[in-house]
Amino acid sequence: MIAANAAEFAAALPDGGRLAGLDAGTKTIGLATCDTGWSFASPHSTIARSKFTVDLALLRRFIAAENIRGLVLGLPLNLDGTDSPRTQSVRQLAKNLGVLGLPLLLWDERWSTQAVERAMIAEDLSRKTRSERVDRLAAAYILQGAIDALTRPALL
Repeated sequence: MIAANAAEFAAALPDGGRLAGLDAGTKTIGLATCDTGWSFASPHSTIARSKFTVDLALLRRFIAAENIRGLVLGLPLNLDGTDSPRTQSVRQLAKNLGVLGLPLLLWDERWSTQAVERAMIAEDLSRKTRSERVDRLAAAYILQGAIDALTRPALL
């Protein structure tokens, strides 16, 4: 089920368990998890994209191993809030992930990759290291935004 907003997503979540953040690119899917109290997001890993069935099998394994109860998928929008060229493919991925039977929230990911890139540059990480980490760190950035909205709605 794809939730229309954070409140609907929260209502659909079962008690207990963790959330996962996903940053879906054309070549990789960055993964992040949060603690059971939904306080902080942590980068987890990256899946190199292949056929959807292969990606799905890897996601199922991740979901089972990490006790994931809901998914937050980054939605790439233009700066003005309109759909970007990649928005439709991410919406289709969200529909396809429905087979997992988990509540799913599409979360605005504007500036996530740029924010993560800036932080890694400030830490003086090499270009190679940045490229290896950017997707999972962006997934954590996306997930943190969602859990902040879920646990502290007055911030929005």
